[in-house]
Amino acid sequence: MRSYYRETEEGLARIGKEHAPKAVLIISAHWEERDFTVSSSPRPRMIYDYGGFPADTYQIKYEAPGLPELSKRVVDLAASSGIRVTEDPARGFDHGVFVPLFCIYPEASVPVVQLSMKKGYSPAEHFALGASLEPLRAEGVLILGSGVSYHDLRNFFQPSAGPVSRKFERWLTQTIESDPDQRRENLLHWEKGSGAREAHPREDHLVPIFALAGAAGRDPGKRIILDHTFGVDMASYRFGGGKL
Repeated sequence: MRSYYRETEEGLARIGKEHAPKAVLIISAHWEERDFTVSSSPRPRMIYDYGGFPADTYQIKYEAPGLPELSKRVVDLAASSGIRVTEDPARGFDHGVFVPLFCIYPEASVPVVQLSMKKGYSPAEHFALGASLEPLRAEGVLILGSGVSYHDLRNFFQPSAGPVSRKFERWLTQTIESDPDQRRENLLHWEKGSGAREAHPREDHLVPIFALAGAAGRDPGKRIILDHTFGVDMASYRFGGGKL
């Protein structure tokens, strides 16, 4: 059966082959709280946060362990920068977590901790949170952002969607691949980007990249995947070359 996301699946699988981290910290576009919040269960449950799909999609299990000590490290690092992060021992894996991780680490053997977005979607706050977590990269933690470069569900398959997605993807790629100061400036004012609000009427699926860019520090960014599905372009990015 044809995969709608073949390039993305293959690109994510390459990440799993290139990196064997101590743990994964993932910011999903499907979890937001009043304060930044980190999951802290040693055995996270599944969250089927979708409706109208075949019955077998509600039987999926991704049984990677949590890592409470990483959760505490996130809280402490953020606090050292004056940022409040709370712990949630009940939070499980939503589909923004288990779908990409099935492609990256299908054996589910790498511990996974999830980090929420903060309501209001402030680019500056998410960038600052990411910057506070940069030391985790040197500690063997792979920091992932789960979102998408185009997200207007009402407009998929429409003739206007493709041009809008390409216009914003070009702007976002130029931003991610620019020098770190320009990258930060552009992301903090992302709404000025070409096609920005058309591509993201609600920016929840863009917000994770603000935190990743913060965690990247001065390291370069690069587009590593360009997929074409549902009539739109969808891009994925990495920071730091071969580093975590």
